[in-house]
Amino acid sequence: MDIAVPRGPARLLPGVSMAGFGHLGPAHVDLAMVAHPSVTLLFGLGEADIAVYDSQGRKGRYEHGSVVVGLLPGDLRAAGHGVGGCLQIRLQPMVAAAVLGGPADLSGEVVSLQDVWGREAGRVEERLRAAGSWEERFDVAAELLSRRPAAHRPVDAEVAHTWRRTLGHRGRVRVDSLADEVGWGRKHLSARFSAQLGIPPKRAARLVRFDHAAHLLAAGHAAASVAAACGYVDQSHLHREVKEFTGLTPTAVAAAPWLAIDDVAWPGTMPTRSREPGAGSREPELGTRESRAGSRAEGGARGPGPRRGA
Repeated sequence: MDIAVPRGPARLLPGVSMAGFGHLGPAHVDLAMVAHPSVTLLFGLGEADIAVYDSQGRKGRYEHGSVVVGLLPGDLRAAGHGVGGCLQIRLQPMVAAAVLGGPADLSGEVVSLQDVWGREAGRVEERLRAAGSWEERFDVAAELLSRRPAAHRPVDAEVAHTWRRTLGHRGRVRVDSLADEVGWGRKHLSARFSAQLGIPPKRAARLVRFDHAAHLLAAGHAAASVAAACGYVDQSHLHREVKEFTGLTPTAVAAAPWLAIDDVAWPGTMPTRSREPGAGSREPELGTRESRAGSRAEGGARGPGPRRGA
């Protein structure tokens, strides 16, 4: 599989990350999707549609074609077959609220992009498929994303501040403290945050903390050390959180191909030892790219890693 990332203006859109995944030949892909603190857009660009479903195939959690995957999707898989690939776009929740037109599509549902954008979704798909290169596709997506927010009211500054602080503290922050920072009561903050971003702030903090833990597990660190570094009560607490967010065990999450591509497509999401722990959190920065590469080569759980393509 080739992985392409924007090199032009598309990489500069605030709150937006994009990556393209291309099959080098006919292939069947069926991967567990690992929850991430962003809303995900998936555009199928190959011979067949992408299908997103849960492991039980529950009605209402299975969508074909280009899809929107909200926050906290739970136990989901993405499947596709044929030659081609997909464009994956991650939207920070404040951006997603503007681009998608509200929180209804942020709260954990998987919906067809056509249900959100109507006929415009089909036109966007046609333009993306007609583009001659990944950079052209990124430019098409960037043009679309940059003009849509103008039609929607931005989220409250207090809500945006709460989200940024939650990310900055990797989920280890109390809602009461955040409410004090913005000058609101806890109930009022929770109500406004939920109304505008689709999930309450406490749940958002759990998601952000889980994401940090998942990437440490993927970097090859033991579950016990990850639990301690991320502020879980113990290893059992980490296990319960991982199971709730993904339906998987920590061992399975550590070997998930969905996370294996992050240090190529979104390198900023993977932990490093390049800086000291933040003064507020005092948690260690675990793992390096070199140690991850070594652990993959020794363990072989992930198979051959993806390579970057244009």
